[in-house]
Amino acid sequence: MTSRAGPDRGPTRLRLKAEDDEDLAVISTVLQDAMVLVGDMTYEADGRRFVLVANRFRRESEIPGARGGERVMSGLRVDGVTAVKRRDVDPRDADRLLVLLAVRAVPGALYLDFAGGASIRLESASILCHLDDFGEPWPTRFRPRHPDEDAG
Repeated sequence: MTSRAGPDRGPTRLRLKAEDDEDLAVISTVLQDAMVLVGDMTYEADGRRFVLVANRFRRESEIPGARGGERVMSGLRVDGVTAVKRRDVDPRDADRLLVLLAVRAVPGALYLDFAGGASIRLESASILCHLDDFGEPWPTRFRPRHPDEDAG
């Protein structure tokens, strides 16, 4: 996993590269609960890459006990993609908002798993992903919550 932080002034922008399952798990954690418009995902067949833009919660800047937090725009690029298969994701439904739960690898593919059972399968012989934050973070009053967090 390679990571480069932004300049000392202002918020740190994540720049991550994943080349194996461990690296991908970090990117998956960073993108958990990211909001993605269907229209902000595209497959570039000629370049064999899949790209999406996400509005992600910045867990790395969380203040313990705070009610809210920050969000920032992030781009995810997956290289070496030879085909894309979608389940319950219609590319013509550009304004549909999806919540990304996980990015995971299986032999021969990567999956983007969304809330509600939607998923995208990216056929690829290897893992090669880049995540880059861009723009300025903004405050949010809403912190993602999960049922298992409420149980403890």
